[in-house]
Amino acid sequence: MLAITKAGLTSILQNPSAVLFSIAFPLVFIVVFGFIGGGGFSMDIGVEQGTDENHPVFKAIASLPSVKFHRGKSTSELTTDLQKGEMDAVIGIAPAATVGTPAIVRLQTSQASRERGGLFSLILNQIVDKANLNAAQIQPSVAVLQASEVVGRKYRTIDFVLPGQLGFSLLSLGVFGTAFVFVSLRQTLVLKRFFATPIARSYILVGEAISRMTFGLISAVIILTIGHFAFGFTLINGIWTGLAMLGLSALGLLIFMGFGFVVSGLSKDESTVPPLANLFTMPQFLLAGTFFPVNNFPTWLQPVSKILPLTYLNDAMRKVAFEGAGLSDIGTDLAVLAVWSVVVYALAVKFFRWE
Repeated sequence: MLAITKAGLTSILQNPSAVLFSIAFPLVFIVVFGFIGGGGFSMDIGVEQGTDENHPVFKAIASLPSVKFHRGKSTSELTTDLQKGEMDAVIGIAPAATVGTPAIVRLQTSQASRERGGLFSLILNQIVDKANLNAAQIQPSVAVLQASEVVGRKYRTIDFVLPGQLGFSLLSLGVFGTAFVFVSLRQTLVLKRFFATPIARSYILVGEAISRMTFGLISAVIILTIGHFAFGFTLINGIWTGLAMLGLSALGLLIFMGFGFVVSGLSKDESTVPPLANLFTMPQFLLAGTFFPVNNFPTWLQPVSKILPLTYLNDAMRKVAFEGAGLSDIGTDLAVLAVWSVVVYALAVKFFRWE
């Protein structure tokens, strides 16, 4: 088994495409996003429950093309999003207690998104002043602004992009690396020759799996190290967070290798591997929150994103890296990944072929 592991790891390191897709390709995206750090300008504004959306101040805010409202979240959820920088500000407008009295406009910003929150605060002040000026002949004022700021850490582009690229690296290695190897071994009758030796079938699979796991974790260490020291990727608890990220990487790679076993079983030869593998990888690469948050997708597309295993791996890694989340905090993500591991290996047992 150890001999197979060594041979498998050697073949991976000598394969330019494996190194390209597992290390070089994700690093290119990390470097690009690490330097540009931004994208299109918009402000994510949370709306408190019970807000009077018919108030002229709210209507004026809603008319701004750069504002994106987030409704339906509890006060604690909005505060948490503010602290993480996922919201730039939170607004609430309480209806006026009596006719002729001003409504209270509550504004919360965060240190985690000080630039955009500060900009929204300036805009809101102007809107309130303009609304009061327009109503001056009817009543003294229509709104009174109450602003506050919560403590938080800045959530940068690299903190979102790097876990997604790490997940993509593991997905590519697990699916393409495993599928191509076993199809090649089957076509060249190497697997058949293994049967003539005393080695157990399980050792063959475990040996190849260990080689890919070793290479995958080396890739993860390289990506995390460059991301952290070159671009300030957040590892909230230092090396312990890094180790937790490696643990999640191992779990993700284990599941993705199961997809690779399925593809290798369904493939007749090496030419059929890419189209079959892309059926598993492309939807996850595009829809699993690799580049953009899942809630940015159209409402009808989000349920598709929320059944993909890479979505939950990316989510768990982001929570661990930035928030220092423990097992209980990522319990849902781990549960979904566990279900996927059972499903994919059940399919692997059904479709995998030795000859």
